[in-house]
Amino acid sequence: MPGFGNAEVTFWWVAIGVGFVVVLVAAALLQLLVSLVKDIDRGVEGVKATLAATAGNTAHSPLIGAVAEGVDDILSEGLNHHLFLTRELVAAEAMGRGYGR
Repeated sequence: MPGFGNAEVTFWWVAIGVGFVVVLVAAALLQLLVSLVKDIDRGVEGVKATLAATAGNTAHSPLIGAVAEGVDDILSEGLNHHLFLTRELVAAEAMGRGYGR
């Protein structure tokens, strides 16, 4: 190339080569990013489908409220039994008839 020294021509070819490598690396990273975004999108679609199915399964279940009320009643009754048994045990301990004596 007329008007340019060998060092200048070599410098420009090295610069072009480095630029080409940078472009290839950037393209590879962008392709990786696109692939990851597609994987995430598929995962989100799966989660949305599962949530929709769950909502559909529980939307037509009128017994959920009745079961919750029944569980509250059972818990209340169990706590009453616990209170009664605790009082009786304390009374027995006080009278000298403790558990295991």
